Amino acid sequence: MATPELIIAEPLSAQAFAPFGDVLEAQGAPDKIINQGLCGRFHDRAQLDFGAQGRAGVSVFQAEPRALPLHLDMMERHPEGSQCFVPMSRHPFLVIVAADAGGAPGKPQAFLTAPGQAVNYHRNCWHGVLTPLHAPGIFAVIDRVGPGDNLQEHWFETGYSIRLP
Repeated sequence: MATPELIIAEPLSAQAFAPFGDVLEAQGAPDKIINQGLCGRFHDRAQLDFGAQGRAGVSVFQAEPRALPLHLDMMERHPEGSQCFVPMSRHPFLVIVAADAGGAPGKPQAFLTAPGQAVNYHRNCWHGVLTPLHAPGIFAVIDRVGPGDNLQEHWFETGYSIRLP
């Protein structure tokens, strides 16, 4: 078996992640102060897209924490809608994405979130599976609910090895 190519995860930033989706975080000044001046609203931070025949669904996922280095052998995408992962703890998690290369994922990129960051994958964006690094691995997930097949998977022959710097 061939040796997997090494990918080093970098810190997640809105600029680096922009081709794949949105980073949700409370950074900078809020757009509006609400609730008797006690709450800052950071308004409309994700481009949620559920297609003409879908609607927003909110689910709770509980994923097993993964160990590093991570062997990446599969990526997926959702052609009918975006998918937003909001951690329900302050632990970082691993985010893996790839540009489309003729109907398959190109070379993946890996990011490590900071506590308090969430991600929204744009419709049709190749991404790795939910990858918490710490228990309990619970996430609120906002994604498309509706008719049609909204999952495509791609399995790599060799895969990749992902680690932190």
